[in-house]
Amino acid sequence: MRRTLPTLYCAFINKTKLSIQTNSGCGSVELHRGYATRLQKLQRTLYQWAATAPPLRLADLVPDAGPLAEVIHDGFNTLPVPAPLRRFQKRLCRPTDGTVLYGYNEGPLRRLIGPGYFVAAETTDNPTWAERGGVVVDYFRVPDDQIPPGWPRVVPNEKGLQRNVYHQTRDFLRRVSSHVTIGAAYKNEDPLDHYFILCRR
Repeated sequence: MRRTLPTLYCAFINKTKLSIQTNSGCGSVELHRGYATRLQKLQRTLYQWAATAPPLRLADLVPDAGPLAEVIHDGFNTLPVPAPLRRFQKRLCRPTDGTVLYGYNEGPLRRLIGPGYFVAAETTDNPTWAERGGVVVDYFRVPDDQIPPGWPRVVPNEKGLQRNVYHQTRDFLRRVSSHVTIGAAYKNEDPLDHYFILCRR
């Protein structure tokens, strides 16, 4: 039987929990410190369900945003770290020219580890990638053009401590709702079984 993805209309993130409210009769899901051991399983399940949703497109991530206008996606991941460190942001913008997005990761450890710059692109030209998600967040690439004022300096992901986090890594994003996406991390072409949920402001 084909599983139906619940319709989600709101994701709320604060210091202790992420709450997803649904309007499909499924109630709500809360991910917080008390459910830390279930977090990975819940996000893995949501990523699998999201395979039935329409493919994500770059325009869904930065709707109506002009060139170099910052769009913030609040996130919560399944990394094996204390709960406050699982909160982060992916900050995105359209470059002045091109068919990709630029972005970096903002979070409690950004100044220590590094910004984790990436280039986001649609996966329509790569069938293997397209099965993983409609958009790839590609850490093999970093912005090579103008970025928004106030963003940190662009640093290649093989430099410094961020090499241990972002080097040779790609994230694949699937649509959950108009504001919410779910991502899965890969090292080279190997799945890491780490996931994260994003909610666009």
